Amino acid sequence: MFLGVDGGGTKTAFCLVDSSGRVRARALGPSSYYFADNAAYGVGHVARVLADGVATVCADAGIRPADISYAFFGLPGYGEATADLTALDATPYGVLGHHRYVCDNDMVCAWAGSLGAADGINVISGTGSMTYGERAGRGARTGGWGELFGDEGSAYWIATRGLNAFSRMSDGRLPEGPLAGVLRRHLRLTSDLDLVDVVLNRRQGRRSEIAALSPRIAEAAALGDNEAAAILRDAGRELADLVHTTRERLGFPPGETVPVSYSGGVFGAQPVLDSFITGLRDRDTGYDLRSPLCSPVLGAAVYAAKRAGTPLDPTSLERLCSADAAAQHGEAP
Repeated sequence: MFLGVDGGGTKTAFCLVDSSGRVRARALGPSSYYFADNAAYGVGHVARVLADGVATVCADAGIRPADISYAFFGLPGYGEATADLTALDATPYGVLGHHRYVCDNDMVCAWAGSLGAADGINVISGTGSMTYGERAGRGARTGGWGELFGDEGSAYWIATRGLNAFSRMSDGRLPEGPLAGVLRRHLRLTSDLDLVDVVLNRRQGRRSEIAALSPRIAEAAALGDNEAAAILRDAGRELADLVHTTRERLGFPPGETVPVSYSGGVFGAQPVLDSFITGLRDRDTGYDLRSPLCSPVLGAAVYAAKRAGTPLDPTSLERLCSADAAAQHGEAP
């Protein structure tokens, strides 16, 4: 029995998977992101979220935490504050009562789900962006530096560039395109300068709320806005650059075809995906672009099995991914 935990900024997903590739239990909990200006947060918050989620899936599966063969905890923010690593690494012991687990950043869940924990690279573009890949047991992360000076190609990055284009259209530095009308309607602006109030005052520049504006940039591009279209193309190229750099860092030789997959809502915008694919093909090196096999939380369980030294066999992995696809489409597995 393998436990996968995919932490995130809005929710934390838990699943138990057996060695035949069957999901035995699932649960959802609140965010396990612990970087927050709130006394309720911190590593103690992570411990509470994990304790509740593990208790739920174990009860549903009719097992005890001691019966879990191995667990992988993908935690948001893991590795981004060295001083916290000892406490984070120790936290699951208090939940499981044993040391058959490992912690890492939640980016590993997305990679393992997308590629079945096989060698290759996964690029994530949601609120933020980064890549993670592995080759011959060695991993590398590229990007993921946060919205203030990184996360190129992410929803936040797209949204802030769109807001900048709106400001320049409003005061005449750019010709006005459909983007201006889309944002005026969506944000219900009485005056264009009300954008300052909406974004900086009412929404307090909150990362998730700004990132949520990225679909409006895609909407404007679909209406023929040249600036919005350029932003989406640039996003795809930035994400391709993350993959190229990760390839080099992992030491894949030029003649080797590298499996690449992707995850995150930004790839739902076809212009971004198209530009990403073009960006991969512009290099002389080979890539094998693949659709994600399964969700990140199942990827966490797949990775737990791999770290235990008992990876799921191809039949079990196929069963797991097929059931996941059916569940996402509301079908009976």
